[in-house]
Amino acid sequence: MKSYVRFVTAAIATAVTSTAIFAGSSAYLGQDSRGIKAFSDEETGAYLTGKGMGMAKAAELNGYPGPAHVLELATDLGLTAEQRSRTEALFDSMSKEAIALGTELIGKERILDQLFSSKHIDQTSLTHTLEQIGNLQARLRGSHLAAHLAQIEILTPVQTARYIELRGYGTAASGGDHGQHRH
Repeated sequence: MKSYVRFVTAAIATAVTSTAIFAGSSAYLGQDSRGIKAFSDEETGAYLTGKGMGMAKAAELNGYPGPAHVLELATDLGLTAEQRSRTEALFDSMSKEAIALGTELIGKERILDQLFSSKHIDQTSLTHTLEQIGNLQARLRGSHLAAHLAQIEILTPVQTARYIELRGYGTAASGGDHGQHRH
């Protein structure tokens, strides 16, 4: 019985010590060496190359196809030459805008990071910088969402339904009502 009590006491002491050691570590451990503290290298790269990063989920998951995925599925969707050409032009336009906005956003995030690291930040500069970042984020997301909105005008309803199925979202009925879908 005494050895059992010693064992339990030792186990509790070890657990308490381990908890105290880990309580001081941060979920951000190792991120302090990033070029921009708020973004991983992958996130920075995605912004600089115009990647969607889930910004258009509201469209995608409600049945509004995205041009990048439409091009990937072009054969399965039976795109005509005109549809492919229009989709490529839409994707190129969106990509150029997203890259420009992403580059600008990275620049503003870099400024925010530098303001904090240099200890030259106050409420006014914080508010001003965050307003610029917020505006860029909204414009960037809007660019991706607008491409989905334009893409649905290029596809037929049958192609849109097929896209939804190919992407694994179920049937067209679960993809939302497109109401204003015209050709």
